[in-house]
Amino acid sequence: MYFEELKQAIESAFTDAHVERDGDSCSFTLLICSDELAAQSPVKRQQAIYREINPWIADGRVHAVSMKFFNKAAWAARA
Repeated sequence: MYFEELKQAIESAFTDAHVERDGDSCSFTLLICSDELAAQSPVKRQQAIYREINPWIADGRVHAVSMKFFNKAAWAARA
């Protein structure tokens, strides 16, 4: 499944990141836990993720994606 490749690309680019998804197919929400990304402005963190997932968007495997960012404390509290 291509999501595992996408997840690995993001987690490799941001060493403190943990990625899950909500939804399936080619339209889903990325749930991203990363203190590094959460500290950035909303635009900067989305730009950083889009740089990593553009190959999946360009070839049509990902059609629509939204993102929710969490720092580690917020991630732990959401359970």
